[in-house]
Order: sequence, then structure tokens, then C-alpha cells
Amino acid sequence: MVAAQTRPFTAEDYRQLPPDDWRYQLIEGELVNMAPAPNLVHQTIVSNLIEIIAAYLSSHPIGRMYVAPTDVYLTDTNVFQPDVLFVGSARKSILKEDGLHGAPDFLVEILSPHTARYDINAKREVYARCGTEELWFVYPIANRIDVYLLQRDPGRPAHSHQAGAKFTSEIFPGLEFSVDEIFRAP
Repeated sequence: MVAAQTRPFTAEDYRQLPPDDWRYQLIEGELVNMAPAPNLVHQTIVSNLIEIIAAYLSSHPIGRMYVAPTDVYLTDTNVFQPDVLFVGSARKSILKEDGLHGAPDFLVEILSPHTARYDINAKREVYARCGTEELWFVYPIANRIDVYLLQRDPGRPAHSHQAGAKFTSEIFPGLEFSVDEIFRAP
């Protein structure tokens, strides 16, 4: 575990962190220790999203999808690791060997009690400021997905979807998502 923080961290400080068993994100200059490993429900949701989006991308090659832990360098004081992210082909120049240097077009944050306050507040604001188009907050306990269209109204969800609902994404034209499919247990 990294020593106590005495000043705002930068992206360069983040790059210099010694390897250990912890995951970190840099949020507005604060080095935030993330849970060491997501639980099985979290990983099942990620897996389901990968299956759905990868199947779509195989016949619609409009960009690339990535999953955590992929570093997303947004500003000098913000380096995040969203759970699922997508970069459209037109923006592939932000893809670098050490991660993304710029905002993804689409991303998913699966909320946990440990990180929800960062995700919903500070990280959402940074994603909006840096140009992310669409952000989903997935609530595993409530089986709910809130969809934010950050460049239109970053302050509140454009849509909220519960169990049984089907919906589309502006990022993936023609793809219909099912809340039940996303939360499908193994």
C-alpha cells in the first residue's frame, strides 16, 4: 500500500507508483485505493456486457472496447479505471501503450459501496468535462442502470432502466440492450 498522501498527486506520480496488490485511481489529485478485487456479481455484469458489446462490434467494427484495469488519463490529476469503456474509430489516436490519453466515448461504472461516491460525483463531472458522450451507472443491488448523456446534461440521468426494460445506446446504433441480460446470473 502507498504511503499517506501529503500533496495532490499527478498523472506522473501515478505512473511511478510501485507495484503492489492494490488498485488505485487518481481522482482530482487524490490517490484513491480501490477494492483489491471486484466481487462475482460485479464480474458477471462485466462479462455479460462484454458478450453483448463484442457480438455487436464483430459485425459493426466502429471502435474498440476495453475493460478494467485500463488506465484512462483524463487530466494531470485524473487517471481512472472504468469497468467497461469504448473508443470509436474516429478517436483511436487517444489509444497509447499505457492506456487511453483522453476521454472514452462510452463507459460503464458498476457501483460498489466502496467507490460509488467517487463514481457518481467527482468522476462523472470529470468525464463530462473531458468529453465522454455516454456514461452508465450500474446498480447491482437494485438491478438498475442509469444512462447519462454527458454532453447534453451531465447533472442527471437521461434514462433509468429497471429489470425487464430494454433500451438502446446512442453509441451503438441498432443494438438493443436488455437489463435482464446485463444482470443475468451465471
